[in-house]
Amino acid sequence: MTDFIYEKDADGIVTVTMDTQGQSANTMNERYVPGMDDVLARLRAEDDLAGVIFASAKKTFFAGGDLRLILGIQKADAETLHYIEENKRPYRELEQLQVPVVAAINGAALGGGYELCLACNHRIIADVPGAIVGLPEVTLGLLPGAGGVVRLTKLLGLEAALPHLTEGKPVKPQKALKIGMVDAVVPAIDDLIPAAKAWIKANPDSHTQPWDQKGFRYPGGDVLHPKIRQLIVGSSAFLYSKTRGLLPAPEKILDIAVNSMRIDYDAALRSESRGLCALVMTPECKAAIRSFFFGMQAIKSGAIRPQGDRWKAQNAAILGAGMMGSGIAWAHANAGLPTALKDTDMARAEKGKSYSEMLADKRIKRHRMDEARKTALLAQITPTTDNAAFAGTDLIIEAVFEDIALKEQVIPETFAQLGPDGIYGSNTSPLPISILAQYCPDPTRFIGLHFFSPVDKMKVVEIIMGQKTSQDTLRKAYDYVQQIGYMPIVVNDSRGFFTSRVFGTYLDEGIALLVDGMSPVAVERAAWLAGMPVGPLAVHDETSLVLSQKVAKTHADLDARLGVDSGFGRHNVASKSVCDAMIEQGRGGRHYGGGFYEYAPGGGKSLWPGLSQFSKGNADISVPDAIDRLLYRQAIETLRCLNENVLRSEVEANLGGIFAIGFPAHTGGAIQFIRGIGIDAFAARAAKLAARYGERFALNDGAFDILRNTQEQAA
Repeated sequence: MTDFIYEKDADGIVTVTMDTQGQSANTMNERYVPGMDDVLARLRAEDDLAGVIFASAKKTFFAGGDLRLILGIQKADAETLHYIEENKRPYRELEQLQVPVVAAINGAALGGGYELCLACNHRIIADVPGAIVGLPEVTLGLLPGAGGVVRLTKLLGLEAALPHLTEGKPVKPQKALKIGMVDAVVPAIDDLIPAAKAWIKANPDSHTQPWDQKGFRYPGGDVLHPKIRQLIVGSSAFLYSKTRGLLPAPEKILDIAVNSMRIDYDAALRSESRGLCALVMTPECKAAIRSFFFGMQAIKSGAIRPQGDRWKAQNAAILGAGMMGSGIAWAHANAGLPTALKDTDMARAEKGKSYSEMLADKRIKRHRMDEARKTALLAQITPTTDNAAFAGTDLIIEAVFEDIALKEQVIPETFAQLGPDGIYGSNTSPLPISILAQYCPDPTRFIGLHFFSPVDKMKVVEIIMGQKTSQDTLRKAYDYVQQIGYMPIVVNDSRGFFTSRVFGTYLDEGIALLVDGMSPVAVERAAWLAGMPVGPLAVHDETSLVLSQKVAKTHADLDARLGVDSGFGRHNVASKSVCDAMIEQGRGGRHYGGGFYEYAPGGGKSLWPGLSQFSKGNADISVPDAIDRLLYRQAIETLRCLNENVLRSEVEANLGGIFAIGFPAHTGGAIQFIRGIGIDAFAARAAKLAARYGERFALNDGAFDILRNTQEQAA
């Protein structure tokens, strides 16, 4: 069998259908270049060749580079550069054929796949689900190294090309046509080949790329055009504001795109190769490929899901129409899952539904939804005060107040409404699932489903296994989370589970820096430089100091009730005293009028001058120390969760930390952060932090055994 099916018709038009054997998608694997060389040799040997069409036998058009091969590259040397140059060479030879070449795009053409399209003279795409084009390499710490940077800049001009090169977002057919990334759109896949042949017959001499023609000029102006010069200066500052200097790929792409306009074409392609050669060895690239490609692939494919048939909830009920319950109702309705939203008062239940109406109106205003979609979405939510309204439902999610006595009452009285194959979930964050399961008539069907606020933006769910939760229930919960379009992260039961434990250390360390004598502005700046989305003082205001106090009290009350000392939050030494003192002074967080920050009526905010009262030390804390303290605290707590079997895998540790907590994405996640630094180097740095700042950074000798004894799971 061949990876390339070669068919020539009576008009002299050759259709090359890519069909990489043994793979679900066409990629630049080790057979790709020899296969393309054979195709090109046959094409050059044809006597009456009229044109060429590249098509695909897969659901996608072409997926581009083989990331396992890229991940295996160990040196940025001459051999690596040659590998990159060889992979792109066939594209240059393709565009030098003396006949028109057309890309017939039936599905996703991303990365190297779209670079193949750029090497063609004409691009036709079918307007069908899944058909997209784009250059997403930047999201994996790479750059489009098969001519993508150079060719897209020439095709669209620098201003239009940069967003697609530095952001990597995929583009659907009609938009791609509008901006010039494709030349034609057809309604169906079956229309692609006829349309391609028709264009070749109508344009027999259109075989020379615009940039190979004498007098070529860049759309929007060349590199000396005043507007382009201004764009170059502004783009550098804009990129830094977004990447904080933590991601080398966007800056490298900008540099190569600009310089490609100053040098000849072949030199520009070589410059692009050198840029990719440098990026493949960066820790940011390795981390991104492991976490965002292979890690996400493992979760999406169900590789870490219990085996069994796919399950789909037909209906659901949410108990409690507060902030979280209303947010979960939106997630259900947006996914087309009919949901009863129950509260003890109909006005509160109706108000919970109105939250979804508000979100829909925002999307309509931004042209992301129309009135018909809004009407259909809201029809999925039924406010109620009656348990009988959801009798026989597939899924019940308890989202009432974090009061164990209340949950003790609600869970058994509503479990009876569950269908025979349904599951019961709790959205609790501080209360152990195994304890709540004691109030459930069938604890094997009880599981934690911890959503994050705001639910419409935080598209991840922490699934918590209780001691008696069955694998069947886990399978259904996993499928449900994917059904509504969210990412499932599975953990075992413990105080604070995984996310709350780690998130608490970030908040605490921010306050600890403040107490040690670092200025509040410097604390927030250190978090920004570390790559955290929001500083610890600002995010504490958003989640509220009052909530932190309530969570601490909940755990203390639970300890008293169970007659145990769980030790939960024992390392969070700074937060409690400062939070208690601030609440006493009427500063409970943003919702309460102010906390670490003061909030102006017009929307501005500034750090509260009264924070100076909490500075107990006069330590000269360097910014690198502050950055490490914020990141190491979270990484160490994540490692503890992995060692205690709260976390089941590195994949879930890394992606859960990034998407639920905000651990810096450029690291690939907390465990990948440790691996990227090196286990021994991380341990040595943690020991220095422990010696200077306290035992919360201390790790025992066996802390890293689980990492030393296993390969990186995402790879």
